[in-house]
Amino acid sequence: MNPLMLYAVLIVAIVFEVLGTSAMQAAQHFTRLGPTLVMVGCYAVAFFCLSYTLRAIPVGIAYAIWSGLGIVLISVVGVVAFGQRLDLPAVLGLGLIISGVIVINVFSKSTFH
Repeated sequence: MNPLMLYAVLIVAIVFEVLGTSAMQAAQHFTRLGPTLVMVGCYAVAFFCLSYTLRAIPVGIAYAIWSGLGIVLISVVGVVAFGQRLDLPAVLGLGLIISGVIVINVFSKSTFH
């Protein structure tokens, strides 16, 4: 299986996870039907795409990339779209997450099986 294709599918999974989490914020505890349906649909696509990547990427590696980049991206969405603030420790922690994803992808031999 083409590694670039798998990473493209993983990126799609990450994007839909971030969209789903953003919709969750807008759903206001499932009291708004539209955002709730968007959230469910986005998570369905995200998990489908994530499961597709597990054909060749070990589950721990795929999930680390998916969740790590999802955390960073949803934090950016929170700042930009929802007016949330990040303090210095939060920014440093997000930097460490990004560093971890880079280390996994650049140095690990575990990314494909």
